[in-house]
Amino acid sequence: MTRVNMFIDMDTELIKESSKKAEAEMAQEISSKRAGEELEQEIVQDDEVAIDAIPLATKPAPIVNFQIHRKGRQGYYEIMRADGSSKIYLLFSQLMKSFDREDLETFWNLVKAKHENTRPEEGFERVLWGDLKTMFEHHVEDIIWRNLQGKKVLLWRLYDSCGVHFVRFEDMHVYMLVEKRYPLTPATITNMLNKKLKSDYWNEMCYQLLKLMKKQLKKQ
Repeated sequence: MTRVNMFIDMDTELIKESSKKAEAEMAQEISSKRAGEELEQEIVQDDEVAIDAIPLATKPAPIVNFQIHRKGRQGYYEIMRADGSSKIYLLFSQLMKSFDREDLETFWNLVKAKHENTRPEEGFERVLWGDLKTMFEHHVEDIIWRNLQGKKVLLWRLYDSCGVHFVRFEDMHVYMLVEKRYPLTPATITNMLNKKLKSDYWNEMCYQLLKLMKKQLKKQ
C-alpha cells in the first residue's frame, strides 16, 4: 500500500516538465519580442535623425545671363546663373524640361533687354526671340497664327516644369503658356485634341489644359 501511495505516473512527470519548458519558452519569446520592439524603436529614431540630417533639394540660383554659341550651322544655348555655374542646352526644348516658370520669365526678360524689343536678324536669336514673344506677348494679328491655317499637328506636348505646352506642325512650331488662351482656330484645336496630349505623367496641369482647350473650342 505504501508503494502504491508513493507511485507517480511517468506521464505526469512528462506533463510537468513539458509545462515548465513551455513556460520558459514563452517567457523567452516575450523577452525577445520586447527586445525586438526596443531595437525597432531605436532604428526608427535613428532613421528619423538621418532623414532630418539630409538637406532638402535647393532651387538653382537665378539666371543672370545667357549666350548663343554657333559652330558652323549648329548652335546651342549657354545659361549662366548667379552662383557662377553655367549649363549648355543644345535645344530649346531642353530648356523647357529644366526651367521652372521663374527661370522662363527671367530668360524672356534677358532676351528682351538684349534686343530692346526689336526683332533680331540673326537666325538663332530670331527664332529664340520669336518663340518667347509668341509665348508671353502674343497678339491675334501675329503672322504665326495666320500661318497655322490648315497645318497638320504632328506633336502636342506638355512641359509641366515651367507650365508650357508645345505644338509641332508640318513645317513650324509654337510654344504656349498653359493658362493662357491663344488665337488658335477651331480646326487646329480639334486637331490637337485628336492628336492627344503627350506628357511624362498625368497631373492636374494636364487636366486643366485639356479643359481650357475644350472651353476655348466651344466658345469659338
